[in-house]
Amino acid sequence: MTWITRESFPAGRAAQGLLLISPDGEVVAPLASADLPAAQQLAAATLTAAGLGADDRVVVALNNDGELSGALIAQAAASVAQAAASVGPRGRLRLHTALERVRATTLVITPSGAMDFLARLHLEFLLDPLDLELKQIFLIGEVASANVYGQLAAEFEASVVELFADPFLGVPIAHRPAAEKVLTPVRDGLLGLAPMDKDTADAPDQGLAEVIVIPGWHSTLGDATLRTGQVVRLAGGEQGVPSPAHTVGEHVLIRGRWVSIPKVAAALTRIDGVSHWELRISREGTLDAAALHVTFKRDTLVKNPMWKSRIGQSLVAVTPVAIEVVVEPEVSETARPGSVTDLRGQHLGRDRTQVC
Repeated sequence: MTWITRESFPAGRAAQGLLLISPDGEVVAPLASADLPAAQQLAAATLTAAGLGADDRVVVALNNDGELSGALIAQAAASVAQAAASVGPRGRLRLHTALERVRATTLVITPSGAMDFLARLHLEFLLDPLDLELKQIFLIGEVASANVYGQLAAEFEASVVELFADPFLGVPIAHRPAAEKVLTPVRDGLLGLAPMDKDTADAPDQGLAEVIVIPGWHSTLGDATLRTGQVVRLAGGEQGVPSPAHTVGEHVLIRGRWVSIPKVAAALTRIDGVSHWELRISREGTLDAAALHVTFKRDTLVKNPMWKSRIGQSLVAVTPVAIEVVVEPEVSETARPGSVTDLRGQHLGRDRTQVC
C-alpha cells in the first residue's frame, strides 16, 4: 500500500477526467468517468447522514478555485435536497442576499466564514440572523475555534454539524454533530488514524495521531493511504476518529487553504537581501490572518518600497491567501532558515516525525 502526503501526491500529467487542482498547483487529483459519480454519491450519503433532507434548500459558500469543492458538494446536495447552489466565498452581504433569494434552509461554509458572516450581520448590516430561518449549518474545511458550534447554534437557532472532507479530493466522507466527539464515516474503511512517525494504521491509544483517508472507491488512488496533515489528540478510550485539532507537515492551513511553506521559502530565495523570514498566523477575530515578517541584510532595503512590493508579488504567485508583508526595522547579516509561528496553536511543525 502506498502512503501519500500532500508533498508526495502523484503528478497529474497523465491524469484523466475531471481534474481537481489545488490553488498552488501542487495537487492534481483526478476524477475519472467512474470516479465523479462515485464521489457525488459519497458526498450525498454524507450530507444525508448529517441531516440534509428532501425539503431542504442549500447554499454552499466554499471555494471553487481549481479544486471545485463547492460545486461538487452543491451537485451532491441537489441530488438529495429540493435545491442547491454554489455561490463561493463571496462578500457577506451578497451571501445574505443569496440565502434570501434561494430561501435556504441549509448553509455549508467554513467555521471562520460562518463566524465572520454572523459578526457582519450584527455589526455592519444590522440584520437579525434569525430572519434567515436556517435549519442547519454544515461546517467544513478548517479547525474551528472554541465555542463556535455553540454560538452559531444559539444565534441562528439551527443545528450545527461538522463535515469532514477528504482534503485532496474535497469529498465529504464523515460528519459529527456538535454534541458528539468523534466523526462518523459514511462507509467503513474510509477514515483512520496513523502514528506520526511511521506509515501504519496502528494508531497510539493516547497522544497525537494523524488522520488518514483510504479512498478505496477511487480508480487510481484506491490502493493508497492519504496522510491528510490533520492531527488529533487522543486522550484514550475514543471509539473512532475525533475532530482534527491540529495540522502538521510542509503545508499550513490558513483560511481553509493549504499554504506550501517550501513554496514560500523558494519564492524568498529569489529575492536578494533577505536574511530571515517568519510566517506568523493568528486568529484574533473571526478570520485567520497571516503576516510574513522579513529581516533584510542591508539597511538600505528596510525602507525600500520596491523590495517590499517584490516580496508581496512573490507571495501572490504561490498562494491565493492574503499574506501581509512586515519588514523588520533591524537588519541582520547572518542568514537563518525561515520559520512558522502559529499563534492559533494549530500547526505543530513541519516534520511530523519530530512532533510529540
